[in-house]
Amino acid sequence: MKLVLDNLTKGFGEFVAVDHINLTMTNGIYGLLGVNGAGKTTLMRMLCTLLKPTGGSIYCNGKDIFEMDGEYRNLVGYLPQDFGFYPEFTVKDYLFYIAAIKGVRPAVARKRTNELITKVGLAKAADKKLKKLSGGMKRRVGIAQAMLNNPKILILDEPTAGLDPNERIRFRNLISGLSEERLVLLSTHIVSDIEYTANEILMMKDGAIVNKGTLDEITNTMPEKVWQCPVPQQEVSSITKRYKVSNIKTDRHSVDLRVISAEKPCETAVCVSPSLEDVFLYYFGEKAGDDNDVL
Repeated sequence: MKLVLDNLTKGFGEFVAVDHINLTMTNGIYGLLGVNGAGKTTLMRMLCTLLKPTGGSIYCNGKDIFEMDGEYRNLVGYLPQDFGFYPEFTVKDYLFYIAAIKGVRPAVARKRTNELITKVGLAKAADKKLKKLSGGMKRRVGIAQAMLNNPKILILDEPTAGLDPNERIRFRNLISGLSEERLVLLSTHIVSDIEYTANEILMMKDGAIVNKGTLDEITNTMPEKVWQCPVPQQEVSSITKRYKVSNIKTDRHSVDLRVISAEKPCETAVCVSPSLEDVFLYYFGEKAGDDNDVL
C-alpha cells in the first residue's frame, strides 16, 4: 500500500490548515505528532475523503483517492477523535450495525465482529450496552469498528486521548498488533504514544511537516543541544527565563534542570542525548521567558 501526498493544501477562507505537504507513506506505523491546532485532524479527514483539498492531490497506489471514490473508502478504517455511538446498543449490536453501513456481508460481519471483540479485549463486554463502558473500552470499540472491513489503511485520530496509563499501554500494544501488512497513521500530541509505536515520526506545526524520520533520526538531528543542569534553587528562575526547560526535578540540596539551548546554559551543565520530548519542546514549546515555557 502506498499513499502519496502531492503539494496537499487545505484552507478555510484565509486560514491555511494544511500547507503544501509532500509526503509518501507505505506499510508501517506513522506517528503524526503536534499540538492541538497543528492541522492533524484536517489532514486525516482529507485522507479519509471527508474533506476535499483546496490544492494538491492524494494518490493511493498511483490513483487519485477522490476519483477512486468507494474503491478507496473500502480500503480505509477511521477512528475519529470523537466517534459517534448509540448508548443503548450492545457492543456486538453496534458492530453489526456499523458493518451493515460499511456494506460488509452478514456472514462476514458476524465472523469479523466475533474476531475483533476478542482481539480488542472485549469478549466479556460483548453484550454490555455502550453507555455502561469505560472510556478505554469505548476506544477499543472504536478500533473494532474501524477494522470491520479489514482495511489496508488505518487512520487513528488521538486514539488515547483521555485514557489512563494502563489503557494507553494496552491501546499502544493493540495498535502495534494491528499494523502488520497495513499502513497505520496515528495522530496525537502525547509524545510517549509515538515514541513507543511509530516506525516513522511526522512532526506537524502550523499545517506543515517540520521534521520527519525514525526516532533516532529525529533525535540525532536536534538543532540545539540538551543539557542536564544541577543548580541552586535561587538560579532556577533566571535560567527558565532565558532558556527552554523540558524538565525540573527538585531534591533537598539542588534543582536538576533539563535545558534546550545551543549554548552551555550554566557552568554545571552536562550535554546529554536528546529525547523525543526534548525535540517536541524545541518545535512546539513556548519561547523562553513565557509563562508556559516549562513543561
